[in-house]
Amino acid sequence: MEIKVIEASQTWQIRHEVMWPNEPFEFVQLEEDNSGYHFGVFDGELLVSIVSCFIEGKEMQFRKLATLENHQGKGIASNLLKYILDFAKSNNIEKVWCNARTNKKSFYEKAGFIDTYKTFTKAGQEFTIMELKT
Repeated sequence: MEIKVIEASQTWQIRHEVMWPNEPFEFVQLEEDNSGYHFGVFDGELLVSIVSCFIEGKEMQFRKLATLENHQGKGIASNLLKYILDFAKSNNIEKVWCNARTNKKSFYEKAGFIDTYKTFTKAGQEFTIMELKT
């Protein structure tokens, strides 16, 4: 497994397949994608996990952390999360945060993220904002 910088457009297929399969493909294309940093985990030539990071001042939001279903449960997303936290530290980021699906909250808590209990619903999915001071 190797983590590489990728183009925003390389994230869209996995975002759609894993996170929003019942939405139109355009639903996963973010307006701010061109201003973000995008990382992917490759198993050989196959892109299996992705994440997008957006820095504003001393904060970084990561979005759309997703791993192909047949590669889940192998620690790939955990390694990718560690990678972007190291990326945040190297860029002097003080806070990293995400809009976590509430059913994935424990994944982020294991990595040290704290639930802010600020919740919202988007397209039928419930989210909570999770954050980590670096």
